[in-house]
Amino acid sequence: MRRAKSLLTLIGALGMVAALQATAQTDKAQTDKQTGKKVKDGKWETADGFPTFNIAADGTVDWYTYSGFRRYHSECHVCHGPDGEGSTYAPALVESAKRLNYPEFLQIVASGRQVVGAAQQNVMPALGDNPNVMCYIDDIYVYLKARAEGGLPRGRPPKRADKPEAADKYEKACFGAK
Repeated sequence: MRRAKSLLTLIGALGMVAALQATAQTDKAQTDKQTGKKVKDGKWETADGFPTFNIAADGTVDWYTYSGFRRYHSECHVCHGPDGEGSTYAPALVESAKRLNYPEFLQIVASGRQVVGAAQQNVMPALGDNPNVMCYIDDIYVYLKARAEGGLPRGRPPKRADKPEAADKYEKACFGAK
């Protein structure tokens, strides 16, 4: 029963994210020939279509990575520590982001996870019904990836790109505003 509920939560969360992303994208995607990353409406993707970050040579981060920093520190850092470095209470997400791909990350955040060992028990609550997390799940993921891959130092990013119009549309759609 618990597994079925988790699966339904994940399916609902995936559907919500996919539907909202589709409504937020209006321009044609462009591909960076050096990295193979695609950008559409200021949002970067890997060649296989997963969200990713972009940091310019001068240190400017894309809007979504900056938003991920903000959202991580409003929702996740209480347990996982500042900048994804972990705490005595929860693991370092910077380390987890090195080995988790986007679908795995999304599944854990949406459905939760429990790790039981001889010495300790860790419980990640299911956040699939929390719009403050799920409406920004891509942003949180790309922020943690930027931290994990060494492209983004600790602390608030010093420079950021402007917020794309598509990000405003997506937020409004996700929170039900018109």
